[in-house]
Amino acid sequence: MTQDPERKPARVVVADDQTVVREGIVMLLGLLPGIEVVGAAADGEEAVALVAGLAPDVVLMDLRMPRCDGVEATRRIRAEHPGTQVVVLTTFADDESLFPALAAGARGYLTKDADGDEIVRAVHSVLSGDAGLSPGIQRRLLERLAEAEPRPAAPSGPPDGLTARETEVLLLIAEGLSNPEIARRLHVSTATVKTHINNLFTKTGLKDRAQAVRYAYGKGLVRPPAG
Repeated sequence: MTQDPERKPARVVVADDQTVVREGIVMLLGLLPGIEVVGAAADGEEAVALVAGLAPDVVLMDLRMPRCDGVEATRRIRAEHPGTQVVVLTTFADDESLFPALAAGARGYLTKDADGDEIVRAVHSVLSGDAGLSPGIQRRLLERLAEAEPRPAAPSGPPDGLTARETEVLLLIAEGLSNPEIARRLHVSTATVKTHINNLFTKTGLKDRAQAVRYAYGKGLVRPPAG
């Protein structure tokens, strides 16, 4: 992955209670373009203190930590330091970990099998106002919505004045595809995809991809997975 020379490196704090894991993540991030590690915390209390002192752009947050867990630390950081985004980086992808973290204000969620490119994409996605969610996590969000809400009636046409192409892009977002993947699927440029996304977000009042998944399901554009 090459770094945009005009983009400043994202200033990142790493929070993980396991020393070997924390040091490994810091070492990995040090090799990645567009990332500058400015601090490392061994628990949620340390993470909150580092954010107060360093004002990083993003915290990569583990969930299971002593003194103050990742969910509570995320809640405090987002309430007290709204300029800092949180991307969860954890071993756990179960509902009991995922949904409380997102409800606390995390804008990204990755599991620790994510590679360096995925971490960089998630960091820069949340800084751009998007959700830094892996495709698997986006699919789980959709499944959860399907379980929790009654199935809506099929729409008679695209909602909120969306064009057919904007609706198509929305459905591909709901599938968990990234902008480059959508561009390849539709045989258009990434810039064109971004234009369609900006247009559909403007028309619908959506702010990020996680909201787009919920919207697509809520409008009956996406059906729950079979079985």
